[in-house]
Amino acid sequence: MFDIIYLLEMIGIVAFAISGMMAARSKNMDPVGVFTIGFITALGGGTLRDLIMDNHPVYWIRHEEQPILILALAIVFSYWNRAARIRASRIVFPDAIGLGVFSILGAQLALDLGHSWFIASLLGVMTGTFGGALRDTLCNEVPYIFRKDQVYASISFAGCWLYFVCQWYLANDVIALTIGLLFITSVRMLAVRFDIRLQRDPKQR
Repeated sequence: MFDIIYLLEMIGIVAFAISGMMAARSKNMDPVGVFTIGFITALGGGTLRDLIMDNHPVYWIRHEEQPILILALAIVFSYWNRAARIRASRIVFPDAIGLGVFSILGAQLALDLGHSWFIASLLGVMTGTFGGALRDTLCNEVPYIFRKDQVYASISFAGCWLYFVCQWYLANDVIALTIGLLFITSVRMLAVRFDIRLQRDPKQR
């Protein structure tokens, strides 16, 4: 199970880092900006989670291969000319993957530290959304989590609870993990594809 979690963490880090670097290149940032936005997007949520739960040192300090990987990706994205022409809307797919991975893993870590399902779900949402919120703020965009035309945090919250129920009912962590990840990632993509919202502007009805 540990190996699966570590692999998922690396997938989530790469996905979120790429979404941040794509956003940074779309804003014509220099290599330092590309690395900074990628780093904050990938590791910001987990850092906040660890600080709140007093889990020291924070995870990426104990696993320096993670910031090293982000630095390598930043170098590629900074000097890959096509990256500057990637539309900002393209970050939705890697962002959805990162949201799914970090929501579930953040919630699981909270469970491992003895927290209730409700607190664990909130920490899972925080882990999955905070890095993206920082990315959007630094790129002078309204974060997805606060936009009326986006379903974001609620998907993370529901996915965490689905994961808890599947873990309890099926008694199989791997299956529960897979179901939770697929739910968050796929529902997020479907919400974007079909313009599903929690609330619509009355003028659009």
